[in-house]
Amino acid sequence: MTSDWKDIKIQIMNILNSSSVDGTGFRDVLFVSGCPHRCEDCHNPETWDYDAGIQTTLGEVYDKLCQSSITNVTFSGGEPFEQSWALYHLALALKENTNKTIWIYSGYTYEQIVFDKEKRKLLELCDVLVDGKYEKDNTELNLRFKGSLNQRIIDIKASVKALKPVLFEMEF
Repeated sequence: MTSDWKDIKIQIMNILNSSSVDGTGFRDVLFVSGCPHRCEDCHNPETWDYDAGIQTTLGEVYDKLCQSSITNVTFSGGEPFEQSWALYHLALALKENTNKTIWIYSGYTYEQIVFDKEKRKLLELCDVLVDGKYEKDNTELNLRFKGSLNQRIIDIKASVKALKPVLFEMEF
């Protein structure tokens, strides 16, 4: 991997440090801009606009994520797979140079993602996918790491190996 990836532009809302609700353990969360799903009662409607937030470089985002002592990262949004090319390069750098695990939240389903060549490349660098649109009518209080019952928490490595979605097993 050359240093050219550091100059790739990405539109983000912000980076939240030390979240405990966006995946297991403490995580730094990268919220990207732009979402086509526009789920009713979305938790982050300010991220729908593709021009919201700031445009920055992957190098700047990578540096901020690596300055943190947190060993986990979550890509959220907005819809991360709308910027899959940029996030692929960021995930690749994180995997090659750190011990960080990566969770990714998406309104797309696992099945939609694996059949899209560009989205799949990003998916395969991540560890866990929380998939599916948020459905207001399927909301239940106290769901861990997801907003509605239709969403799945998927172990990506096991799913790719099994050629079907395999749910992530969490320790409680």
